[in-house]
Amino acid sequence: MDILQIVGIAFLTTVLILVIREQKPIFAFLLAAFTGIGIFLALIGKIGDVVSVLEELASRSGIPTVYLKTMLKIIGIAYIAEFGAQIVRDAGLESIASKIEFAGKMLILVMAVPIIGVIVETVLNLLPT
Repeated sequence: MDILQIVGIAFLTTVLILVIREQKPIFAFLLAAFTGIGIFLALIGKIGDVVSVLEELASRSGIPTVYLKTMLKIIGIAYIAEFGAQIVRDAGLESIASKIEFAGKMLILVMAVPIIGVIVETVLNLLPT
């Protein structure tokens, strides 16, 4: 699915939501949520291609796969948290959306600690004693 198709679907959905919102707000929200999920699912194949390329590059460069997997998990957490927060914002619940974003940031921090530790150790080993 290319960007023109995605924008076209989003534009049509937006028009439908504007028409439906006055009479049935819950259906308007569901339409927005399902459209977002559909676009996300349509892009999963592209994400798989990117992951494959990154894994190949990591194996050629000698980077341990645990670091690549951790980085991919961190990126996944960021995207999923943003996606979830936007859906909740569409429902008009800004406070819950902020909590989702906060939880995503905390999970990213927790997952990044081992990588930060390796970076600090590497820097300390480079410094003269």
